[in-house]
Amino acid sequence: MTRVANVIPGFSSCSKPLVGSTKVPGDKSISHRSIILGALAIGETRVHGLLESADVLGTIDAMTSLGAEIKKNRHDSWSIFGVGVGGFSEPKKVIDFGNSGTGVRLVLGAIATSPIVATCSGDRSLSLRPMGRVLEPLQMFGASNLSRSGGFLPLTLAGAKNPIPITYVSSIPSAQVKSAVLLASLNAPGETVFKEPSRSRDHTERMLKSFGAEISSEIQDSECVISCNGYAELNAQEVFVPGDPSSAAFPICAALMVEGSKVKILNVCQNDTRNGLVITLKEMGAKIHIENERNLHGEPVADLLVTSSDLKGIDVPAERVASMIDEYPILAVVAANADGKTVMRGLRELRVKESDRIYSMAKGLSESGVKIEETEDSLTVYGNGPGAIAGGAKIKTFYDHRIAMSFLCLGLVTRKPIMVDDCKSIETSFPNFISLMKKLGASIELRIENES
Repeated sequence: MTRVANVIPGFSSCSKPLVGSTKVPGDKSISHRSIILGALAIGETRVHGLLESADVLGTIDAMTSLGAEIKKNRHDSWSIFGVGVGGFSEPKKVIDFGNSGTGVRLVLGAIATSPIVATCSGDRSLSLRPMGRVLEPLQMFGASNLSRSGGFLPLTLAGAKNPIPITYVSSIPSAQVKSAVLLASLNAPGETVFKEPSRSRDHTERMLKSFGAEISSEIQDSECVISCNGYAELNAQEVFVPGDPSSAAFPICAALMVEGSKVKILNVCQNDTRNGLVITLKEMGAKIHIENERNLHGEPVADLLVTSSDLKGIDVPAERVASMIDEYPILAVVAANADGKTVMRGLRELRVKESDRIYSMAKGLSESGVKIEETEDSLTVYGNGPGAIAGGAKIKTFYDHRIAMSFLCLGLVTRKPIMVDDCKSIETSFPNFISLMKKLGASIELRIENES
């Protein structure tokens, strides 16, 4: 008897030019937040362009288990009928977040000041990611939790019965920690203040303001200080989700590397807390033309015209990390195909993503014939130059979607094909990645393996 193995390997090989116009799926960060804030609002929130990935669908399941009514409409919009701030009901079963670190951390914040108990779990990868950095400020509100040592999943959180406002100073810029604190503050009295050393992505602040929360942000003594008034009444909104810049990074970088390519990516979010990759690529010599700039319900949006370019290695400043934290794997691939040395510093946070991304990229690039130097918080890539990477490696992805997509893009310019051990993880953020890339002309295929 033959059964299908629970893995989907993929491979890519030297590609013809990528040509065409395309749209990437909706922004993952904004999609998560639209579902959660819709569930905390009064009335019907309608979301257009939602990313329908495994991660976001997990957040939908979580909000449904907490009492919100959520349904998909015709024409690809979603409706969320919220329960109001403080209106969550206790879930009847364990909430499984799969691979979604954003989903679980934000939802923990949302329930931390409601007098309910919820148990959260995730897959093997998520269960190795630390939750302590979120649990620390949530305990200050009055929540308590029971978990494995170090705050790892699975964990049970008991929301505060009599929450208090807090002032929390974060040692690192973290949109997830900040968002968890701000969501918890909604059902606490008075003013909660969150401070971080530099700005992290600000989708939560923008969206909270549009839903009617009293929230402000300013720079004080070089710190970013966000204040939010509690006992908020959120009003249902119509939300339009722009294209995800972290997903757009893959066709952008592939088009830059594959000679003769010219690709336009439509409707990409241009939030200035997310634009570090485009700035970096332009410093490397990338031809990226920003067109049709506009504002889409509080988020700046534009179309990006990308033409293949001769790129050079650069020194990427550490202060840029917060604005491109998810794009370093594909940047490392671009650096490998560039001329000269690229140094990326301040990457310690990559050690605790879906995989240890510094190790994952260093290992895969080295096996593909690229010289790499790795430290605890940096990665140095010695570029081989265009078309000079040997390839021929079978890449271990560690069930990390961005590692899988990055190496599939690398294979488009290597002398020998690149194989990745599993593409299933791609469903968590970019379900149509392979079909989109193939429509542009990329030589990427899946290989379904059978076991007897």
